[in-house]
Amino acid sequence: MTGISEISGMWPETQQFGLSGTSRYLPIADHGLIGDLRTAALVGVDGTIDWYCCPRFDAPSVFGAILDADRGGSFQLTADVPARTKQFYFPDTNVLITRFYAPDGVGEIQDFMPIMDESREIDRHRLIRRVLCARGSLPFRARVAPRFGYATEPHTVRVQEGRAIFTAPSLSLTLTASVPLEADNQDVWSQFKLHEGESAVFALDRVGDGVEMRSCPLAEAEEQFAATVKFWRTWLSSSRYRGRWREMVHRSALTLKLLTYAPTGGIVAAPTTSLPEQIGGERNWDYRHVWIRDAAFCVYALLRLGFTGEAEAFMDFLSRHVTTCGVDESGPLQIMYGIDGRCDLPERELGHLEGYQGSAPVRTGNAAVGQLQLDIYGALIDSIYLYDKWGQPISSDQWDQVCVLVDWVCDNWDQPDEGVWETRGGRKDFVYSRLMCWVAIERATRMAIHRGLPADLSRWRENRDTIYRQIMRRGWSRELQAFVQHYDEDVLDAAVLMMPLAKFVSPTDPKWLSTLDALGRVLVSDSLVYRYDPRTSPDGLRGEEGTFSICSFWYVEALARAGRLDEARLAFEKMLTYANHLGLYAEEIGHTGEQLGNFPQAFTHLALISAAFKLDLALG
Repeated sequence: MTGISEISGMWPETQQFGLSGTSRYLPIADHGLIGDLRTAALVGVDGTIDWYCCPRFDAPSVFGAILDADRGGSFQLTADVPARTKQFYFPDTNVLITRFYAPDGVGEIQDFMPIMDESREIDRHRLIRRVLCARGSLPFRARVAPRFGYATEPHTVRVQEGRAIFTAPSLSLTLTASVPLEADNQDVWSQFKLHEGESAVFALDRVGDGVEMRSCPLAEAEEQFAATVKFWRTWLSSSRYRGRWREMVHRSALTLKLLTYAPTGGIVAAPTTSLPEQIGGERNWDYRHVWIRDAAFCVYALLRLGFTGEAEAFMDFLSRHVTTCGVDESGPLQIMYGIDGRCDLPERELGHLEGYQGSAPVRTGNAAVGQLQLDIYGALIDSIYLYDKWGQPISSDQWDQVCVLVDWVCDNWDQPDEGVWETRGGRKDFVYSRLMCWVAIERATRMAIHRGLPADLSRWRENRDTIYRQIMRRGWSRELQAFVQHYDEDVLDAAVLMMPLAKFVSPTDPKWLSTLDALGRVLVSDSLVYRYDPRTSPDGLRGEEGTFSICSFWYVEALARAGRLDEARLAFEKMLTYANHLGLYAEEIGHTGEQLGNFPQAFTHLALISAAFKLDLALG
């Protein structure tokens, strides 16, 4: 899979590499992702790194031009002549290659963050950019313009002995290069020409806090390239998937792995913050945290592929971190945690940044952390159930924790909450929340019976059955002939697509088939599925949003389970056309097919894996 764009390398000598208006920003989809299981960077099809946080996912940005083209900072590296570009991943890896095609030559940039093993150490951070000339000759130009602390911290730069040292109050970075570097105010730039077979290397390293400076000669960069390729290919070789959509499923798996924070086992929802759900709108959120729901679903997807190590690491994250925030009126679980397990994620707005294409505010932290979302208990306990079934039997301590959660659910399931979509329009009796409370109790009951574990089964069964009957009575609309978003109003919600997926209802039950038809009429557009209609179900926010890609893949799976295989396969194939040139998805898809929201998003990729599995199985 490749993407093609026209770019120009004729940049003014002393200006930032930018254009005017919204053209200063690449489309969200025109990026690839690299990472080292601690942090990640977005690399545009023009060779620019416009998003990078160091030393970890949720750290302040060093390069943040995707959120402010003028102030955010970037690492630009490209051909210094007009050229076409193509971008692809080195096969079966997360090493990204951006190629430049010019009249006099062909060159490429190989971008990666070295990974040698599954070490949990925290301080190692290196970003390598190898530049090669494959044919003819090609001039290149680079400008490294870090803007520390979300562009709030001043920094100094000095160039000495083939390296540049950037020093800010909170962080120091060194740039080592095999070509001459020159300082330009706060930035460093280089202009060089490569002939066929020649290469150059740029290596950006964190220094300080006991991390010493190091060089990066060409031979070392080549060794680290080979080691990183080997790491990713070795990891991917554990996949059990051999179905029709192997390339897309494996790209999704590699993406989920990139979103893992190795030191703790947490999985972030996305590596970015504040990429808008509507251009110019306010639906801009920080996703660089561990959502219990998203991470639990990720564990489910990776377990299906055979990656038990990630599931084990997440179980360790739960045991070490998730029970540390105490029990309050919102329950024993928060909906999200920091990647290090911290509970406090204060939301603040960065008013000095204009936001992607002027989409303000830019936010860090997330105020939704204090919401009550009852569905997370079902998502979590379902993942524990699957880990116990497909991975390793859970420990006695872990079972004790499960019992605490289930007992709390039994006491608290019958109350309004903010729901799966984190609406800010007040608590309601959401059907999906009740559904996942049913899942929590039902899966725990299965584990207790299967392994003979101690549990108050009579109480659990009574609550499980009461939830079931309540949903069937109050969650069903006679007028719409469908299950609805919440009790007492006739509003549809794509979240109920999880009903047959969670085995709450038969996928061919007449009530469910009627619901599927209703969703298709109201919320589905060319296989794309809206979460709900904000006009009929106010969510406390202004503006509109695109279709939600996880819901689109849920729709595919629901169709497949209902036996509507031709529809399911067509919808799935259509969804694949909305991926970017690398097979990556943001959270949403806009009216003209553009990617919207934080990118790439774990939720979307895990749902793709699940839908592909189910559709493959159904097609035989």
